[in-house]
Amino acid sequence: MAAFLAGEAADVDEVFKALADASRRRLLDSLNARNGQTLRELCAGLAMARQSVSKHLAVLEAAGVVTTAWQGREKLHFLNAAPINAVADRWLSRYDRARAAALADLTTALEQGPMENHLFTYTTYIRTTPQRLWQALTDPAFTRRYWGVAFETDWRPGSPMVWVENGVKIEDPEQVVLEAEPGRRLAYTWHTFTPRWAETNGFDAAARATLTGQPRSTVTFDLEPVGDAVKLTVTHDGGRPGATVLELVGEGWPALLSSLKTLLETGQPLPAGPTG
Repeated sequence: MAAFLAGEAADVDEVFKALADASRRRLLDSLNARNGQTLRELCAGLAMARQSVSKHLAVLEAAGVVTTAWQGREKLHFLNAAPINAVADRWLSRYDRARAAALADLTTALEQGPMENHLFTYTTYIRTTPQRLWQALTDPAFTRRYWGVAFETDWRPGSPMVWVENGVKIEDPEQVVLEAEPGRRLAYTWHTFTPRWAETNGFDAAARATLTGQPRSTVTFDLEPVGDAVKLTVTHDGGRPGATVLELVGEGWPALLSSLKTLLETGQPLPAGPTG
């Protein structure tokens, strides 16, 4: 227990350190305004030297409030509000409601930034093993508990996937496994927005037409051991900037991943909500 509390305190210290510097806060503001920027873009937008920006980004990444993903040869930087949420939920609210409310406002602002990039990314740290987390992402016995969804597939690259939710099966030749490295990386195409799915989830014909008229999105899970935890990064690629599906999953993924984390760490999931 002492080791757990020490680790938690260290995480909080990193977040406070990251937010204490005005230049780092400006970087977060820049990513909030336009997520998924390269180092060059961040330097130009803030009129800061490349070396200075790189150092500040290293601190922000160490605290987990900025995550990165490679797109071809370019390294993109994304804002991740999860650690700030954790500070507000686990620490400040216990001692100072006014400060907690202020931090909650910051968290809300960071999470509600415009999604001009075609990627949604979210990072969380879960106290589990890569093998256990992989099982939670692929085994219907797990996915039903925190997601309400089961997958029928053999989890081999190129294999079809059938989504089963609320008794409704979603099948399509383009629903396939893209990558599957147990304990390391999983990627697959998102489900088809069928008429039955739209009816079950309360989407009218116009909304469904908008979704089906856009490129099929994909989701990637990257698992990285970090001490006695696993760093899980979820990247949802909408296929184009402003994709409607990103608006849906952008609201659903944080809640769903919080439920996954709670299930693996406590044995009980949070109430599941749809991700799209």
